[in-house]
Amino acid sequence: MTTFMSRLLRKLLPARRGTGVLLAAAVFLGFAVISCRTVNRPVVMLPEVPGAKYIGSKECEQCHEEIYKNFQTADHARLLAAGPNALNAGCESCHGPASLHSDSGGEVKPPNSFTAGRPPANNFGALLTTPAARNAGATRVPESVCFQCHADVRGQFGLASHHPVPEGRMSCTGCHSPHKGFAHIGGSTALRAQDETCLQCHPAQRGPHVFEHEALREGCTTCHGAHGTVNAKLLTVRDSNLCLKCHFQQVRGGQLLIGGSDHTVRVQQGTCWTAGCHEAVHGSRVNSSLRF
Repeated sequence: MTTFMSRLLRKLLPARRGTGVLLAAAVFLGFAVISCRTVNRPVVMLPEVPGAKYIGSKECEQCHEEIYKNFQTADHARLLAAGPNALNAGCESCHGPASLHSDSGGEVKPPNSFTAGRPPANNFGALLTTPAARNAGATRVPESVCFQCHADVRGQFGLASHHPVPEGRMSCTGCHSPHKGFAHIGGSTALRAQDETCLQCHPAQRGPHVFEHEALREGCTTCHGAHGTVNAKLLTVRDSNLCLKCHFQQVRGGQLLIGGSDHTVRVQQGTCWTAGCHEAVHGSRVNSSLRF
C-alpha cells in the first residue's frame, strides 16, 4: 500500500516546484471559498410558537438585569437562532419566544415559564417518559425542555439505574447551572468541582479518610454514570470488572493475582465490595484494604 501511494503521489505532483506552489495555493483558495463560515457560537433552529416571536436575549435585560449579566458567562448564552440576523436567543432557547411576555410587561408568561410545579411522583416505579406539566399551555416541566436538545441524556434516564429525575425527586438544574457559568460542571482542572455537586447529596463519601481510595481523585464519574446506567448504583461497569479496570491482574501457576495477592476464590464470592473484603469502597478509617 505504501509503494502504491508513493507512486501515485509522484504522478500527481508536478515536476517543477513553481507549478507545485501555484497548485497548492489554488487548492487552498478553493477550500477557503467552499468552506463554511465558522461562528464562535452554536447555531440552532428554534421551534415556532403560534402568536409569539423571538426578540433576543437583550430584551430580557430590562427586567432580569442580574440574570442577564450572569448569563453572559453561561454555556447556553452561546446559542443563536438561525437566520440572516443570527438573533441571540440564549434565554429564549429554553423559555420560548418572549414577544408576548415582553409586550405585556410580564403579565403573560413565556411558553416555558417553569412555574406550575410538577405532577406527583409515580409510586409504581420509574416513569418511562417525563410527565407533562400541569398547565401545558403556559408552562413546561424543566426536564422536558432540556430533553429537546439532550435526547441522549433522556435515554440514559430510561435505563434501569438512574437518578430520580423522571420520578420528579430531582431536576436537571440541581446539578447543572442554566444561567451562570459552565452547565457541565468539572472537566480539565476542575474535577473536584464536579465531585462537589455529587457530595451535596452524598456527604458520607466526602471523607476525609485515613485510607483513601485513589479512584476518588479521578472523580465520581470514573465509576458512576451521571444520569443512568444498566448496572446497579449507577456503576459504569458491572461487578468486579469495574475494579479490574484499574487493578492489574496476573495469572501465575493457576492463581489469579491482584495486587500480588491470590484472588482465585475471592472473585467468585461476589463483587469486591460485597464479598466481605473491600466494603469501604470509597475510603476506610481503619484498614488499608478498604475494610470497615
